[in-house]
Amino acid sequence: NLLYEAQNNLKIFKNGELIYGCKDNEDSLSDLNELACHLKPFFFPSNGLVSGPHCTRTILKELIHVITTILLSNTDTCKAGDLKTVPSSQGRSYCEASAFSKELGRNAKNKIETSGLPRGCLLYKTLQAQMLDTLDIEGVYPLYNRVEQYLEEFPKERNVLQIDGPYNESFYEKLLDRSSEDDGTIAYALTKVQQYRVAMTAKDCSIMIVLSPCQQDECSEQRPVVLTSKSRFTFSVSVLDLDLKPYESIRHQYKLDGKIVNYYQKRTQAKDDSVMSNLLKENEDCTLVLHKM
Repeated sequence: NLLYEAQNNLKIFKNGELIYGCKDNEDSLSDLNELACHLKPFFFPSNGLVSGPHCTRTILKELIHVITTILLSNTDTCKAGDLKTVPSSQGRSYCEASAFSKELGRNAKNKIETSGLPRGCLLYKTLQAQMLDTLDIEGVYPLYNRVEQYLEEFPKERNVLQIDGPYNESFYEKLLDRSSEDDGTIAYALTKVQQYRVAMTAKDCSIMIVLSPCQQDECSEQRPVVLTSKSRFTFSVSVLDLDLKPYESIRHQYKLDGKIVNYYQKRTQAKDDSVMSNLLKENEDCTLVLHKM
């Protein structure tokens, strides 16, 4: 799914040059074959170790193994040599492409949450942020209006409520309140609005992974290393586009959502009217007239 799901917007660069990206008008199989040719020297440095019709699939499997291993590694304690190669013969607990095996799942250091992700990994942390929005835009908008009305009466409170920041530790601690019952307070409304902003930001962020091939004697102890079947890479991970969604964008999002719903309803209604019109025409052509004898 990582390579075929359009919403992932996966892009792969080699030495700063784009070698794989979303190309709607081109043959996807051809793209993958070309990508495999670019990656083969990195994953299989000794030429001839992999060839034939399974070459592309084998190389892509190695690539996905590296990506999932990195994304599932603990971002707080990851050090050089911490990441181990998981043989493909081992059973998978969750995603087939994941390097997170049953053996790792039984390890206390990698305790699995209900999401199937180990605590401390980047995907787990991202998911926690994405799940903060317990309300959709239709549920958040009335609470946004409550906050807006309060700010109209007390404009100086905008800084106290941290509408525009600073987005520090105390700001994020307030977001841990997952209360679902509206008590009518500004505090409840503001928490839900801020949770929605953070969740939308997390859903729209980008993850950049930088890989650099290295020999065993070249790997620095200061940089984490991920192993494949025939090679090893030092890596770094960055999360981009983390500027919090603007507070005022909630009004725009609500209007946009309304336009989308209205457009869908009009299209659906037009389609239903067209079907009904055709049925009426057919009925007119088949009218049976009875005369009293």
